[in-house]
Amino acid sequence: MKKLIAAALVALPMAAQAGDPTGLWQTAPNDDGKFLQVQVHACTSNAAEICGTITGAGGGATAENNGKPIIWGMRARGDDYWNRGNVWAPDTDKTYRANITLSGNTLVVQGCVAGLFCRSSNWTRVQ
Repeated sequence: MKKLIAAALVALPMAAQAGDPTGLWQTAPNDDGKFLQVQVHACTSNAAEICGTITGAGGGATAENNGKPIIWGMRARGDDYWNRGNVWAPDTDKTYRANITLSGNTLVVQGCVAGLFCRSSNWTRVQ
């Protein structure tokens, strides 16, 4: 019985651990084929939160936003899900409440206004 309890206690942290969204991601191209590359990392102000910084542009997009934060303050809420953060939409220059979901090599980034009007974008892992 003691071995069973010990095994359950060891497995519990692994079951609660979220996937790893850190790395380089490419945003979905817009209607003109322009996209950004985003480095997702632990936030410098709080290592328990996830942030993302624009590091490149492609498909004819300019590099004017390189170095700017695009997601910040994402907190793990279970396996492969982070929320209560923010996302900046460069095309509208607006910031939205956001959540992200990791599914294999796809990061679904969703920004919402008042929790009712939401827009999602599927980012693809580059590395």
